[in-house]
Amino acid sequence: ASVDFTGENRTDDPYGHGTFVAAAAAGGAGAGTEYTGIAPGVSLLNVRVLNSQGQGTTETVLAGLDWVATHARQYNIRIVNMSLGTGAVESYKYDALCRAVRALVNSGVLVFVAAGNDGKDANGQKIYGSIHSPGIEPSAFTIGAANSFQTDGRSDDTVATYSSLGPTRSYWTDTDGVVHHDNLLKPDLVAPGNNLVFAQAQNNLIVTENPSLNASSNDTPLAMRVMRMSGTSVSTPIAAGTAALLLQINPKLTPNMVKA
Repeated sequence: ASVDFTGENRTDDPYGHGTFVAAAAAGGAGAGTEYTGIAPGVSLLNVRVLNSQGQGTTETVLAGLDWVATHARQYNIRIVNMSLGTGAVESYKYDALCRAVRALVNSGVLVFVAAGNDGKDANGQKIYGSIHSPGIEPSAFTIGAANSFQTDGRSDDTVATYSSLGPTRSYWTDTDGVVHHDNLLKPDLVAPGNNLVFAQAQNNLIVTENPSLNASSNDTPLAMRVMRMSGTSVSTPIAAGTAALLLQINPKLTPNMVKA
C-alpha cells in the first residue's frame, strides 16, 4: 500500500529521504548485493507524511500513525520506522506523537524512532538531553547513530558525534508550578548510521542540492543509482530491519521481548 497525508497527492519520493531509509531496512540487490538492506524479504508499506521538501506537521504524522493502527491487521504490519522527529518539550505522558506511538506498541506493533542529530553544538561540544519526540517515548525503540569508520571490526566503533544524547528533558508542570523532567535513559540502541550507501530516488532534491552525495557514476541507470547519507534517520531502519529478522525467526515476540 502507498498512502499520502501531505496534501501533495503523490506517493513517489521527490525529496529522497524515504527511499534511502526504506532501502536500508529492506532494499533488494538491484544496485548490487553490497547495497542490499538488512531484511530484503519484508513487505514495505509507504505511509507518506513528509512533503517534497522533507517537512511535515505533527498533524500529518498523527494521520499516518492512525492509518497504520487502522490497517495493521489488514496488512499484517509488525514494524513502523519513523526516521523523523520534532523538538521534545512536553512530557511523553502527554505528547501527542508519543501517545500515538504508545498505542501502536500496546497493540503489538514495534515502533522504531530516530533519536535526532543534535548531539553537539556549533562548536563541537556535546549537548545532552537532545532526544527528539517521539523518541522520548519509553515504549519506542529510540535509535542513535554509530560510526563504524567503514571497517568490519568493532574495536573502532563509536557513537557518532552528531547523534542526539539523553537523558530526555521533556517535562510536565504540576499544580504548584513545579517542573518535572522525564529524565529517561535514551537512546535505547545505536546502529551504524554514518556514510552508508543505499538506494537513491530518481531526481531527488537531496542529491540535486548536494551532488557529492551521489555514489553512482553518470552512466548508471537512474533506477539503479545509490547515494550516501549519515544520521540517526539512517541507523533507525538498520535496527528496524534487524527486528524484522527476529520476527521472522519467532513471529510471536512482543515489542518488549524484541527490545529485551
